[in-house]
Amino acid sequence: MEKDIRTQLHSLAEPEYQKFAASLIPNISNVMGVRLPAVRKIAKQIAAGDWRAYLDTAEDEYFEEVMLQGMVIGHVQAELDELLTRISAFVPKIDNWSVCDSFCAGLKYTKVHQEAMWNFIQPYLKSDQEYEIRFGVVMLLNFYLEEPYIYQVLPLLDQIKHEAYYVKMAVAWAISIAYVKQPEATMLFLRHNTLDDFTYNKALQKITESYRVTPEDKQVIRSMKRKVNKQTNTRKQTTP
Repeated sequence: MEKDIRTQLHSLAEPEYQKFAASLIPNISNVMGVRLPAVRKIAKQIAAGDWRAYLDTAEDEYFEEVMLQGMVIGHVQAELDELLTRISAFVPKIDNWSVCDSFCAGLKYTKVHQEAMWNFIQPYLKSDQEYEIRFGVVMLLNFYLEEPYIYQVLPLLDQIKHEAYYVKMAVAWAISIAYVKQPEATMLFLRHNTLDDFTYNKALQKITESYRVTPEDKQVIRSMKRKVNKQTNTRKQTTP
């Protein structure tokens, strides 16, 4: 099965798209160049058949092969315990932001098992591995930025102190989405937090880039940017 799927993926690869896709994920070098809608179509076909046999034998040589496995896990129908086992086995394979974010977005059954999934992702938020933390954070921003979870999510984001770039960017992204969905709670958090300067300022930047934030609110957000003295590594946080 895996050989047939790899042959199918190779047949869908586009050299020019490969260059573009590879440029977006600079930390890997195994991109075939298959567009994600095509990968998703294959995933749905596998999920409708003997998906267990596929996942048990799937190979990970190419970016698209790993992406495909994640998409299949998102499409299958199974008991929650089995789903969690499959997710646990997949997360260590994540080595880039694209697979991580697509995988998380595809786990839509989280909405049905919200409390159980909330408990499941907590250890990932405390991990020391870059993409395990990002997995947890992106799950939060996809499924837990509404009440009552928002009041637990923001403190959890504040507790993440990992130095990896894709962790910091995920936390900033989550805060920006939180602001759009829950502006009052998130503004209070922005005024009282222990985020590092990069993550905090990046969150503000992402908020101001949103089309769902008013010009007046963007002006306030811009005024809250921390001014960092590069020579002394000190900062000044301004608030209106």
